Amino acid sequence: MYYVDHAATTPMRPEVWSAMEPFGGEAFGNSSGSHGISRRAKNALEEARERAAALIGAEPLEIVFTGGGTEADNLAIKGAALAGGSPGGVVISPTEHEAVIESATFVERLGRPVVQAEVDRFGRVNPQAVAALVDDRTSVVSVMLANNETGVVQAVAEVASAMADRAALTHTDAVQAFATRSIDVKVLGVDLLSLAAHKFGGPRGVGLLFVREGVALEPVLHGGGQELGRRSGTHNVMGVVGMATAMELAEKHRDEVVDLVTTERDAFEAALVKRLPGVVATVAEADRLSSHSHVSIPGIRNETLLVRLDRAGVAASAASACQSGAATVSHVLEAMGMTPDEARQCLRFTFGWTTLAGDGETVARIVTQEVEALRA
Repeated sequence: MYYVDHAATTPMRPEVWSAMEPFGGEAFGNSSGSHGISRRAKNALEEARERAAALIGAEPLEIVFTGGGTEADNLAIKGAALAGGSPGGVVISPTEHEAVIESATFVERLGRPVVQAEVDRFGRVNPQAVAALVDDRTSVVSVMLANNETGVVQAVAEVASAMADRAALTHTDAVQAFATRSIDVKVLGVDLLSLAAHKFGGPRGVGLLFVREGVALEPVLHGGGQELGRRSGTHNVMGVVGMATAMELAEKHRDEVVDLVTTERDAFEAALVKRLPGVVATVAEADRLSSHSHVSIPGIRNETLLVRLDRAGVAASAASACQSGAATVSHVLEAMGMTPDEARQCLRFTFGWTTLAGDGETVARIVTQEVEALRA
């Protein structure tokens, strides 16, 4: 199987599992307890917090561990909008992850204003235009660092800079970016930032939200008051240790991974464009993640091609989803100006740390064979 769906999830690095394993066995303690077994878990938790914070330029107490990127996004948007004294309004881009969009929709149902910024044909916002949408009703602005479907990178630092004289907070969903881009919250200038471990060789079901010191959030989960009251629930120490380890490995190997996936992604696109008339790499002219290839193959329904690719040993994904039996066009591609027919002929191929030299050419050959068979 040629796995080119790293944007969906990545295989766990073996070193990560090795780091996690003790906390599923003899070091099983609840980190909120007071006896020796719990103290071992607590020490591991806080050490992981320090490691994770250092890798993104944050302070340890600015890290809130969550159950993943979706929860981190929910806490950022809902927490900022519902914090005591907050006006509650939200400004987002229309190409955000569903976790941000649906959190904003929830806030809107509570009577708070939600505004979507316009994007260009690559799905990018204009930072000054975003800032112009902010008024005294706005609590938080959310613009993702890199799009999960296309890999297009947003000018988040410029958005935060344009917001410098505003009271509203700036959040970025950086879930897709960390595997191939170094992240420093001070350089970005954001108040809130989301990450998910399984996007860069870590375990599923664990993430974090960076919360700049002094930022008040209304908790989404209530209960035991863990994470300084910002996120209740017994800590997933095993997952948190795995996440910190995965972050360190991603940082350590980032340059070599970027070199490899860039080479293979470019080889894949070049071969595909050469062999199949009409194929277009849709966002090749934009700043994009080196891992992502988003292509349009005219005359081919993406769902049909994906079934054939799966049988041929290629795991990829479509830029549209099938929900409740009805094909729905990707909101990202719709915001970029694509028609439903155009969107339904787009596919996403994403390379990652398990990619091998030559994979790009091989995957392109298989895709070509399956497309030619369908066209015939």
